[in-house]
Amino acid sequence: MSRAYLKDDYVRQVLIHIGIGILIFLFEPLSKLYFMVFMIYSLWWIITAPEAIKTRAVLISCAYISGAEVLFRMTDGGIAYEASKYLVILFMLIGMFFRGLSGKGYPYFFYLIALVPAIIVASTTLTLDARFRTNIAFVLSGPVCLGIAALFCYDRKVSHTLLHDLVKYLALPCITMTTYLFLYNPSIKDTLSGTASNAAASGGFGPNQVSTALGLGMFAIVVRLFLKSPSLFLKLLNLGILGAMTFRAIVTFSRGGVVAAILVVAAFLWILFLRSSTNQKGHIIGSFILCCIAIILTWSISSSQTYGLIDKRYANLDAQGREKGDFTTGRVALFIEEIDGFLSSPFLGIGASRVKDKRVEEFGLQLPSHNELGRLLSEHGFLGILIIMILIIKPLSYYAANKRNLFFFAFFAFWFATINHSGMRIAAPALLYALCLLNVTYENPAVHRQLPAK
Repeated sequence: MSRAYLKDDYVRQVLIHIGIGILIFLFEPLSKLYFMVFMIYSLWWIITAPEAIKTRAVLISCAYISGAEVLFRMTDGGIAYEASKYLVILFMLIGMFFRGLSGKGYPYFFYLIALVPAIIVASTTLTLDARFRTNIAFVLSGPVCLGIAALFCYDRKVSHTLLHDLVKYLALPCITMTTYLFLYNPSIKDTLSGTASNAAASGGFGPNQVSTALGLGMFAIVVRLFLKSPSLFLKLLNLGILGAMTFRAIVTFSRGGVVAAILVVAAFLWILFLRSSTNQKGHIIGSFILCCIAIILTWSISSSQTYGLIDKRYANLDAQGREKGDFTTGRVALFIEEIDGFLSSPFLGIGASRVKDKRVEEFGLQLPSHNELGRLLSEHGFLGILIIMILIIKPLSYYAANKRNLFFFAFFAFWFATINHSGMRIAAPALLYALCLLNVTYENPAVHRQLPAK
């Protein structure tokens, strides 16, 4: 690799984050140091940054911690399980203190207020065995994170360049996690146990969350590949990273993150293609062909490494090739239970975290909701309907009046796809939803006019 490429910020950052992944694998307690250094530096940067770059400091810090959240959980790096969500909330609140917020975002005040009655109801409906504060924090930290982030981002002017930087800082910690996963579990064949989600191939952590985080990284790298890879070297580098992330996402055997990534990438490429000139469309098609070749090769390797079990997983077959009854692995049944909860208490709902509590009572199993829409309806009642309407209608109406955000539909698709298979377990869907609401500006090139001759 030439010195010129090593001087490239992106290449250098990629190498640094690969190195971080290696170091954390060799000595896992370094993950706590990594987290603490990030937290202290981000707080210092946000507080001391000049007003001109205060918004940049807030958003980049939030993007980075959202991309790193699952890595910190996997390696026990955070100071608390929900620490990443709390940091996003804290960073956004500090940003509001210094930079204010738009009064036009008032629906998100109503959204946050509408979450409160479910807490009051939960105080009377949760069983004595349920840990009230912990359970409430588990189900509401994600929604509150979304509401605070939406208030900060609504109609806030940011440059197109900053938007690209946010995507990059979402990707970098995902590169660290991918490196860690390869070192933690270099041989997929040794961990195969059927077609169910595979924790051993997911860094010993929840496959659903790992798949979701890697899906986020896949989208971010696709953006780099199509828009920020002017040289053949950068194209090959990003194709290699994309292939590695896709492989690790596939072999988690958790389909949600992979399917979400496909939808998000499709939304991004469709808008990019429609907005491009004829000459640019040619380059997009060329990059798309390269991308497809890389994905086909990655799938072939994944199929070989899993002895074809991954093909059966996506075909909804068990290890013996028999068709499974439910493609959603029980999520539809959980959703139906949540609708029953809504029908039983349609006014104020059954209370925050009561869905999970009832499953413990009835089945003795910790089965939290996988579908945020169903949870909102059951636990918040008619207020849940109001919340869902705000969450869907407000960003779409904003985009109708302001179409400059190239990533709007990609961000919105990631939020919607993720909350329908993984709920609000991680901060990423909350942050990407909020990024839909940014007022993106494009830098105008300087115009040099010749003065008339005297």
